[in-house]
Amino acid sequence: MARRRARRVTVAAVVLCLLAGPALASCADQAADSVDYAVDGALVSYNTNTVAGAASGGPQAFARALTGFTYHGPEGQIVGDHDFGTTNLVARNPLVLDYEIKPEAVYSDGKPVTCDDMVLAWAAQSGRFPAFDAASRAGYTDIATVECVPGQKKARVSFAQDRPFTDYGQLFTATSLMPAHVLADELGLGDGGVTRALLDNDGPVVERIAAAWNTVWDLTPDLDLARFPSSGPYKLDSVSADGSVVLVANDKWWGTMPITGRVVVHPRSSDMQDRVDEGAYDVVDIASGSLGTLNLPDDYQRSESASAGVEQLLFAPQGPLAAVPARRAVALCTPRDVIARNAEVPVVNSRLNTATEDAYGAAETTPEAGEFAVANPDAARAALGGQPLTVRMGYQTPNARLAALVGAIARSCAPAGITVEDVAGADTGPLALRNNEIDVLVAGTGGAAGSGSSGSSAVDAYTLHSANGNNLPRYTNERIDGIISTIAVINDPKEIARLLAEAAPILWGDMPTLPLYRQQRTLVTSTNMFAVSANPTRWGAGWNMDRWKLSQ
Repeated sequence: MARRRARRVTVAAVVLCLLAGPALASCADQAADSVDYAVDGALVSYNTNTVAGAASGGPQAFARALTGFTYHGPEGQIVGDHDFGTTNLVARNPLVLDYEIKPEAVYSDGKPVTCDDMVLAWAAQSGRFPAFDAASRAGYTDIATVECVPGQKKARVSFAQDRPFTDYGQLFTATSLMPAHVLADELGLGDGGVTRALLDNDGPVVERIAAAWNTVWDLTPDLDLARFPSSGPYKLDSVSADGSVVLVANDKWWGTMPITGRVVVHPRSSDMQDRVDEGAYDVVDIASGSLGTLNLPDDYQRSESASAGVEQLLFAPQGPLAAVPARRAVALCTPRDVIARNAEVPVVNSRLNTATEDAYGAAETTPEAGEFAVANPDAARAALGGQPLTVRMGYQTPNARLAALVGAIARSCAPAGITVEDVAGADTGPLALRNNEIDVLVAGTGGAAGSGSSGSSAVDAYTLHSANGNNLPRYTNERIDGIISTIAVINDPKEIARLLAEAAPILWGDMPTLPLYRQQRTLVTSTNMFAVSANPTRWGAGWNMDRWKLSQ
């Protein structure tokens, strides 16, 4: 099948080849000046730290536009980003870290990257100021102080006594640091005004900062680019009417310039299947099966890999599933074995140790999990006392695999008197569950269309901590909170296994979520694409976008 459109090669490269002739062998392998990249979710916000932003396609899109002290490599591992800055361990208990941002680090608007951005990231995600609609406070909640002189490049981060967060490399990572000076300008606070208000706990000003942090970076076609500066090799150039985001090389970037000058990031859309079939994309990074059967042109290749996220049913905190018996009834008639078999993967029972397949998995596979291994409509009917139940089940469309999954649940639960309505839509996500538009969200970790995972089980476990923004079922259990909090700061394998085994019966009893299977990922690339690799975390293949090359 022919590619739908021809590629552009930079004019300068063409002229160089014409002048050099056969003496310049590399002319046969010039890089195209643009790459089209399709991702799982919608692109709703530049700020991927909000509840909706974290669950969107934003992390896949902006990992190389908003850099940090670390990024997530191809195995999901933490890698230090020395272009951005350095982290030094000063003390272990209490944990003290010194951070230093590169002297030459500036945003694409010419403003310096400073420790003010770190203070904002900490304050927004620490839970100290509830007005911030942050997805997760994992790790940030354990920080006691961030010592920062406004406008400077250094910061000392001190954790609370006996709270040495083990995965501290997850903090201040790519996409977590937003430009504080944008909020200062927006709110008229002046240089350093955001930092002073947050460190001084100036309530009224903090409320204004939080309201701006939640919404000022929403992505719309008519956005003001001045609000969206970049700290990475790419900067935001425009947002199209269809929700696509155009990234271009950042001329203020102080590191190695990106190989490809322009990347168009395409969100999930109703014509995504057709566009993939036609070869309109160069890189496609999606949940396996979400587009059904992919008919790829001959010059494409695909790879399949496991993500660090778990596909699951997330139950609403209000409505017909507010009561535990109703949630358990839906879980009892859900054919988890059939669903996992259709996805060609094993059933997953983990809720608190989700990011990796390791020895801890057995700790959460307790006898209670066996009760929900296969569908049992009779037990589901008994759990409801014979009363009928109607459940609205949603997911982000298009998604062929989840449509089939919901259909399988509907057929299996019907004999139990449970009517399952498929109410999926293009905008269905965490906010739909929070706003009582659906009763069940079928999604990955944190309600994401994609993986949703940080790559750290200690961080991902916070999706069931009562204080977390992406605890979408609004689950509250003091003992579970304590277990999650303890796992975050210990390294003893036996103690971690013991805590997971203690938590499992509680969670199977309360049923805030029902884990189904590890979300599998499909990465499709043109055979002329180089340096693209899968990534099991929510940042996906975009983790090294600036190294991508499409040969012509």
